[in-house]
Amino acid sequence: MIDIAYAMGTGGEAGGQAGGMGAFVPLILMFVIFYFLLIRPQQKKQKLQREMIGSLKKGDRVITTGGLYGKITGITDTVATLEISDKVRVKVVRANIAGKADTEKVTAK
Repeated sequence: MIDIAYAMGTGGEAGGQAGGMGAFVPLILMFVIFYFLLIRPQQKKQKLQREMIGSLKKGDRVITTGGLYGKITGITDTVATLEISDKVRVKVVRANIAGKADTEKVTAK
């Protein structure tokens, strides 16, 4: 019985070292997959959003994250003033502008 236990213990040490390094391969592979499927596309989307917010100027028609359509009548580093109707202006944080509105689809009544 002791011979069997000794044999099992000796073989386990050599296999344990090789198995320890092999255990990291799936973790590294999972990180690479997450990077290319989740992290990288999100970074590209954030970069495009920052560029769009940086390129805003007076007269652009935009939509906010809250769903307001408006025309930019004034803009600073952090705040944009939108005219959402005749003589109705609201101030919004530039980061809350979701994107430029398609002027052909947005019609004021």
